[in-house]
Amino acid sequence: MTSKPTTEELNAFFRSEFPQAKVSVEALGDGSATVRHSVGVAELRPGGTVAGPVMMATADVALYAAILGSIGIVPLAVTTNLNINFLRKPAAGRDILGVCTLLKVGRTLAIGEVSLYSDGSDEPVAHATGTYAIPRS
Repeated sequence: MTSKPTTEELNAFFRSEFPQAKVSVEALGDGSATVRHSVGVAELRPGGTVAGPVMMATADVALYAAILGSIGIVPLAVTTNLNINFLRKPAAGRDILGVCTLLKVGRTLAIGEVSLYSDGSDEPVAHATGTYAIPRS
């Protein structure tokens, strides 16, 4: 296992390995992470709301960030399952925040849940659960 990264180190990793992503890590905790997905015109869908794939990607990155924050930067940890429930219409003009809590981190699998919010709102717009495979060292 590698050492646990700081928020800055994890953001540098994401910028290097995923330059196309519009997600940044805002906070890392003990088995948790908060990420922000910048929302612009390209992330909207008809009806004036944030597109579902944007929310799914934000949930995936939040889970990945929480896992890497717990086990160290292991680039080959990969999503094996991700389920999402869309709860309400997100605000079109606000970033999406993903707040992840890890439920279990084992030797080969990590499981977590993510609540997604429109920035500035206390009501979640979506809830996701996911599992990541962790490669053996």
